[in-house]
Parts: sequence; structure tokens; C-alpha cells
Amino acid sequence: MKILVAEDDMASGKFMMKLLAKYGEVVLARDGIAAVDEFVNAVNTNERFDLICMDVMMPKIDGYKALASIRDAERKLGLARDKRVKVVMVSALDEGFDANYASDDYEEYMCKPIDIIKFDEMIRELGLA
Repeated sequence: MKILVAEDDMASGKFMMKLLAKYGEVVLARDGIAAVDEFVNAVNTNERFDLICMDVMMPKIDGYKALASIRDAERKLGLARDKRVKVVMVSALDEGFDANYASDDYEEYMCKPIDIIKFDEMIRELGLA
């Protein structure tokens, strides 16, 4: 499995990379624009991501805007809903989804600090492990 972690906080990024390394290759993007760039580059090289863990609050563009760009790119590629990358939104805020963004654009919303047991369970439920 190929995983993209979009996280601007260094400690959280290292934690997520260590947590996800057991599932496959992990790439870290430090802001929303870098996350979109990594996604597009992976598509262009036919090495698509299976999972994106997207922090909500990041510099340049936030996680929701980065996700909107990624979903737009998938639509332009003609990808069916069942073929698009699975996305987990991650935030220190326990607020659920932002009402300005469709919750069907992502599979899960997790609050920091990440509960490792619940995270592993979610990975299995998404059919990724």
C-alpha cells in the first residue's frame, strides 16, 4: 500500500509515518499544496496512493481545499468513486466535518491524538489491511 501523510506539524508527521510504515510506503507532505503535488505526481507516474491521511489545518491551503483539488483531479481522470483514493481527515479539533465540505469526499475523520487501536481498526474496515 502507498500512503500520503499531509501534516505540517513535525511531531505529528513523524508519528503518522511510524504508525503507517507497517502498512507500506509512506510519503510526507508538509502543506496542502505539497499534498496535491504529491498526489498528481503519483498519478502521472502510475504509482497512485491507496490512502491519504490529511491534516485539516495546514499552511498554504488547508486540508479540505487540498482534498477538493484531489477529488477534482480524480473526476478529470474519469475515476469511478470506488477507484478513488481513500482519505482520512485528521485534526486536533473535535468538530467532525466542516459544513462547507461534503463529508462523502472522505471516508473517516479522526481527532488527534490518534488512538492507535482505533486507527488500525479503521484501516481494516476500509479494506486496506
